[in-house]
Amino acid sequence: QVQLVESGGDLVQPGGSLRLSCAASGNILSINAMGWYRQPPGKQRELVATITSGGSANYADSVKGRFTISRDNGKNSVFLQMNSLQPEDTAVYYCNLNGIIRGRYFSANYWGQGTQVTVSS
Repeated sequence: QVQLVESGGDLVQPGGSLRLSCAASGNILSINAMGWYRQPPGKQRELVATITSGGSANYADSVKGRFTISRDNGKNSVFLQMNSLQPEDTAVYYCNLNGIIRGRYFSANYWGQGTQVTVSS
């Protein structure tokens, strides 16, 4: 199977920065895209940013200009540089992989366990 491990979540003050990392391992045949989603307290999970294996990135309007997603295809890893963090960014951040694993015919979504980001003064 596929394992996704996130790291980098922390408690930071408003205006601070964090860099999240996610490494995928297992029987991965191909990756279409990787990305980050978040779930604020009491709210639904929402898209933060995605990036295809070809390098095309997509961002939620709320994070454009502040967050940058990048990837290392050779290591099946994705990163999220978060700058100018605000209390509204507080959430559990989940790594996502869309791809094909060994023994499957079609692409599917796989999720990490999440990492907590708290922005507070």
